[in-house]
Amino acid sequence: MHVKTLNKNTFFSLKGLMLAGIGAIALSASANAGTVRVTVAEYSAKTGPYFEQVAKDFEAANPGIKIQFEVVPWDNLLQKLTTDISANANADLSIIGTRWLVDFVQQGIAEPLDSYMTPEIKGRFIETFLTPSVMNGKTYGLPIAASARAMYYNKDLFAKAGLSDPPKTWAELEDYAKKISALGNGVYGFGLQGKEVETDVYFYYGMWSFGGDIVKDGKSGLDSKAAIDAASLYKRLIDQGATQPGVTSYAREDVQNLFKQGKIGMMMTAPFLANQIRDEAPNLKYGVAPIPKGPGGDQGTYGVTDSVIMFQNSKNKAEAFKFLDFLFQPQQRVKFTINEGFLPVTKAEAQDKYFVENADLKVFTSLLPTARFAPVIAGWEEIADTTTSALQRIYLGQGQIEPTLKEAASKANAVLKK
Repeated sequence: MHVKTLNKNTFFSLKGLMLAGIGAIALSASANAGTVRVTVAEYSAKTGPYFEQVAKDFEAANPGIKIQFEVVPWDNLLQKLTTDISANANADLSIIGTRWLVDFVQQGIAEPLDSYMTPEIKGRFIETFLTPSVMNGKTYGLPIAASARAMYYNKDLFAKAGLSDPPKTWAELEDYAKKISALGNGVYGFGLQGKEVETDVYFYYGMWSFGGDIVKDGKSGLDSKAAIDAASLYKRLIDQGATQPGVTSYAREDVQNLFKQGKIGMMMTAPFLANQIRDEAPNLKYGVAPIPKGPGGDQGTYGVTDSVIMFQNSKNKAEAFKFLDFLFQPQQRVKFTINEGFLPVTKAEAQDKYFVENADLKVFTSLLPTARFAPVIAGWEEIADTTTSALQRIYLGQGQIEPTLKEAASKANAVLKK
């Protein structure tokens, strides 16, 4: 699950661009009749083959309706959608990062799905994962993928450092990380992300645990004591050599690769790393544990969903929703979720033997009651980008912690007041 940071002007007047292009290049309804176009975000090498099979199965069960899908890498997806929307050439359906949805809704790009949904269809979903796509009482997307975050730890490195159980608090994590890094030989205690997607999220694990909030009472929490304490902890870990060197050069996938290579003692990430370890590093001995708690016993994990939306200018809305209905039936959902290493988004999936008996996934699902999602507010991506920039300066030693975070909070508050 990848979420690309948006430029603050990305969605500016997209609805106007859509409407402006209708007369010039829109295809007639008859030309599109019976064909549903779907833009698919690429999660892994299994994504394309999965949708190929789903399309074949759906077409066999629904003669007269054709499915055309295009698989787009996550890093290019937002630009692809922006270009297609501005040219009125977008598909009928698309996977998006749910945190983008507020912009699509405000610009009148996403179609409300409530008039198409029966109580049975709506009742399929686990409410925790459907709620982020509901705005102003209307459902604008269906959760195609979901995950939370937990801590992975390397059992062999723990044993070499004289450690047994995973740390329950951040104070213990700091102590453990220093002991593991002391082993040398290119081994580091704590894998810290400092580049690209979700760099801000990696900081929130600590900030939430120290009792902080991203936004509270309409104001940024970046200048709170919790934020300053969390940033101080991360900077201490860097300065003490308890993380890999050059953290701002490491995206999430880079840190995960270090973990799979046995070079990292602990890191926070999503359920899909377990699938990667199974396929790429089957001899790695690891465990999964909750995010550590802060001094006051606070603990939080990040909940993430990606959604499928229907575009308001779709010419084939009935057919498109029929495909969504098919896509969210148990057989299709179980296969997709297992392939990609996500958490179940429907109640039927959650009852499947694979998920019921998977010990790693039980840790992630146990954290869902305290999971926090990105705020559903306009300008959120700009705030996330501001947070990431501030953290990178702190990690690089180019800015003192408190003033840098206060400056970032001031910028975030300016966005929140718009």
